[in-house]
Amino acid sequence: MNIDTLLSDMWQQYISHNQQAEKIHSLLLDEGENIVNDHIALRTFNHPSINIDVLGDFFIEFGYEEKEDYHFEEKKLSAKHYRHPTKDVPLIFISELKCEEFSNDFQKTIDQLIEAIPNKAINNLKFLTSGIHWPMISKTTYDVLLKESEYAAWLATFGFRANHFTVTVNKLKNYNLLELNAFLKKNGFKLNTSGGEIKGSASVYLEQSSTLAEPINIEFSDGKAKVPCCYYEFAQRHMLPSGEIFTGFISKSADKIFESTNKK
Repeated sequence: MNIDTLLSDMWQQYISHNQQAEKIHSLLLDEGENIVNDHIALRTFNHPSINIDVLGDFFIEFGYEEKEDYHFEEKKLSAKHYRHPTKDVPLIFISELKCEEFSNDFQKTIDQLIEAIPNKAINNLKFLTSGIHWPMISKTTYDVLLKESEYAAWLATFGFRANHFTVTVNKLKNYNLLELNAFLKKNGFKLNTSGGEIKGSASVYLEQSSTLAEPINIEFSDGKAKVPCCYYEFAQRHMLPSGEIFTGFISKSADKIFESTNKK
């Protein structure tokens, strides 16, 4: 498998649970736009068998390089981003939940999920698109996790997959980020307004917006319920004083982007 195949597999799995992304993708193509992906985000727990570094190593094998670290104290998350030297290969943003900062019962639940993952699955590249490896949790368990961490409830339900893909607004011919947001709303898509529709600014060299994750039907072990799945992000990057385009992330903005999967 090469990097193009991996990214394609991640995209196909992503749109299978996120019809709004496929619809937006098609709308932009109909507008004659060239869609380039800025970054892909993945979620995990900070257990040593599946933490950021384990997932990041898959990308390092494809030539990616580890870049900056990020911390989100309120959400009890850490993150790193990885960059490939090839132009227009998307950045990778991997976050992990600091499980030890939660209640004992919460930790026991997460430990049970992790213990169900076979070692052979973790050592396989397909792990990045493998979903869950444990019996589907109950809606009751989902709600219990949700009280302490939306991130954990999402990960326990959906497992290992792309949480979101991101349109590079710089590559669009007809829209800046403000105009793109207006276009999306005109076409009926709801945006994440936490921290404002646009997070960041030109002064920090990155502006971001995102849709709200659409609720989809999930067959929990104790019945069916609708919960938010994946969302689509949009990023407009600005030039640094050095003349290079900023390729990092802004923790304050990313903190609000995480809330795109919050249950409304």
